[in-house]
Amino acid sequence: MAPSAQALIAAYYAAFNAGEAASMLALLTEDVVHDINQGAREVGRGRFAAFLDHMNRCYRERLEDIVIMTTPDGARGAAEFTVHGEYLVTDAGLPEARGQHYVLPAGAFFAFRDGRIARVSNTYNLQDWLAQVGAER
Repeated sequence: MAPSAQALIAAYYAAFNAGEAASMLALLTEDVVHDINQGAREVGRGRFAAFLDHMNRCYRERLEDIVIMTTPDGARGAAEFTVHGEYLVTDAGLPEARGQHYVLPAGAFFAFRDGRIARVSNTYNLQDWLAQVGAER
């Protein structure tokens, strides 16, 4: 029996908070669609793995106050949470990293196929994050 949409999202974020990228990747379809906040759409588990590597190099984050919602048919879901992070290494095109801490409301939308996550679309307020890390305007 395939895991429920609720269980998939919960496992995804538990793996994220534990720093277990391999466990996160195992929950995704091979052709997972990843919509990056204010960025490009990437397709494939390999691209998702590269994204995680990049994020783990530049940021240390923990998600708290996670609320999971799913459709009655289990085809789609969403999560709202608070990101508690530290900006470790300067990310291309963004302000210089100096170990700044931030707390940021965020969310994600999911689609599921064959008992796995087939789409992850993340969203947060980039202007809020920029203000918190001290970006000059």
